[in-house]
Order: sequence, then C-alpha cells, then structure tokens
Amino acid sequence: MGEAAGERKRGRPTEAERALRHDRILDEALALFASRGYGAVTIDELALSAQVTKRTIYAYFGDKAGVFTAVIERFRAQAGVLSGAGMLETATRIVEVLFSDSAVAMHRLMIAEAQQFPELAASFYDSGPRGYIDLLAAGLPAESSESERAALAEALFGLLLGEPHRRRLLGLSDAPSRAAARAHVASALALLRLGE
Repeated sequence: MGEAAGERKRGRPTEAERALRHDRILDEALALFASRGYGAVTIDELALSAQVTKRTIYAYFGDKAGVFTAVIERFRAQAGVLSGAGMLETATRIVEVLFSDSAVAMHRLMIAEAQQFPELAASFYDSGPRGYIDLLAAGLPAESSESERAALAEALFGLLLGEPHRRRLLGLSDAPSRAAARAHVASALALLRLGE
C-alpha cells in the first residue's frame, strides 16, 4: 500500500517544483512579450505556453502586469553579485545583463508600449533603472551624503548605458564581451573618479 521509493504523493508542489514553475512562466512570458508585445499577449496564451493554469499565474503574479514586472525584476536579480563585490564587478554585471539580447528586447518593448501602458512604464522604471541606480548607490562610499550617493549613482548608471546601450537598442551593435563590458565600466568609473 505504500508508495514506491522516490515517488511523491500528489498534492502541493515542493518548493523546488514551485521555483521551476515560476521560472518557466517568466521564461515563456519573456519570449511572448518580446515577440508579440505586451498588449497582444493574454494570460490564456501565457498559461498554455508555460503549461500551467491561469489560476497558477494569478496566484504567483497577480495579473499580467505582475508577470511583466517579475520579468524585469529577474533581470535585476541576475545582475546581483555576491555581497562585498566591488563597484567594478557590480557595474560590470549590470552592463552584462542590461546589454543582453533579452533585456534589450524588453527595453524596446517598453519604449514601444509606454504611452499605451503608462502604469506599466512606471513599474518598469521602478523595477529596472531605479533598482539598478539604488544598487549602485549602495556600493558608493558611505562618507558621502545620501543625496550625493543618489546623484552619483544616477550619473554612473547614465554612463554605463548611454550611447553604447542606445546602439544596442537600435540593433547597431552586439552585446559586449565580459572584457569589453569591464573596460566600459572602468572608463565610466574613471570619469567619475570612482576607480577602485
């Protein structure tokens, strides 16, 4: 009457299963949003593509805007580095993530749909750029005031993206290699006299 070794009773998914399902939904959402645009994608299509129920999506993310925000927040999580990493490493990781094909696709999407979905645009900014600026500010010297760190972090973020990112958005350049990203960051840090 007992279960065979290694089998699990049906019922609530394990934490690992929930994490895999969560990532699968975000992977599918990213692919759908990037290829079709935010407005054209429905929760029904996303559920079908991710092989989950609509109820699962609503339970995990609340609504379609919640799914979109979670996709953007996952980029920031991917840019996170181990505590104690220096500014060069943190900023290099940010450049690698934001210049990736997936992040560029989501940025293009948001630019195209910002006027139609202004609340989504605000959420994109808070979860994306504002979050990266806060991450950079946290790594700046503590002796500076909070307002000085905020202004410096915003300037650094602008230098990290700037024209190279605009060229990526326009399809005029490829994602930089790790060495090129690191050199770009080192130049930005030197301009702001933030070298390590």
